[in-house]
Amino acid sequence: MYSWQMVRLVAGVLIMGSLALGVPGSMFFVSEWWLALTAFVGANLAQSALTRWCLIETIMRKLGFPAGA
Repeated sequence: MYSWQMVRLVAGVLIMGSLALGVPGSMFFVSEWWLALTAFVGANLAQSALTRWCLIETIMRKLGFPAGA
């Protein structure tokens, strides 16, 4: 997998997980504060689109994932 694919995978897992833990109708509900993680991930995705820099992608490259096309 390329680093940009891992960024999307991590973001998707974090969003789905935080929704499962933060939506009151969910069987995994813990607290509505988990929805703050959803907002944080979304804000970071928007920031990375505007600045063309993403911390998690930098970390993935240092872990050995290739940059991709």
